[in-house]
Amino acid sequence: MRVKIDNEVLFIHREDVPKYNKQGSIVRNSYFWALRAIAGRANSRYDWEFESEVWIALQRMLISFGESGYLPTKETLLEFDESTDAIPPELRLVSTRMPQP
Repeated sequence: MRVKIDNEVLFIHREDVPKYNKQGSIVRNSYFWALRAIAGRANSRYDWEFESEVWIALQRMLISFGESGYLPTKETLLEFDESTDAIPPELRLVSTRMPQP
């Protein structure tokens, strides 16, 4: 999931956030609702926002859902732009750098 940090808020690109599907898998829908529960703002028209206070919870959720084997890594890994200075320690285990085009 493409992300950026601005003023201690993590933004997940709105197109990369998991979608809720009433007829979809239980794991995917649970993942959607779990992320939404800790998001500061979760709206399909905007990037989802996660304040620094929930970053440890976010990391634990991403690890847990990633280990389930039901979701691809690209849906449980935070992709920071190469120009990003530093990835916060609370998010390092679930983060990678995305190469510039």
